[in-house]
Amino acid sequence: MRGFDELVPRLREFAAAREWEPFHTPRNLAMALSGEVGELVSELQWLGDKEIAEQLDGGALRERVADEVADVLLYLVRFADVCGLDLPAEAHAKIDRNEHRFPPLEANPSP
Repeated sequence: MRGFDELVPRLREFAAAREWEPFHTPRNLAMALSGEVGELVSELQWLGDKEIAEQLDGGALRERVADEVADVLLYLVRFADVCGLDLPAEAHAKIDRNEHRFPPLEANPSP
């Protein structure tokens, strides 16, 4: 099974083989990422939560959503790489900050 760590070098090689590096600027990649998120949203926007859950079990919606999720991930990974960001490290740091900003609810809060 291929791991997450293999994505960055594979995407670098993919872009280099097509000579896309000049176009992979932070601005361009952020706009492309936004577009892909929009495509993901468009797959779900007119469906109810129950419909989505049922259709994600298999079939055409699942395939389309999987493709759009993959596109979002690939653009995000490429964006982070071009910006010199360690995506997993940044995500963990953000969770750390959020743990302080949003402490867990107490099981039995006092009145």
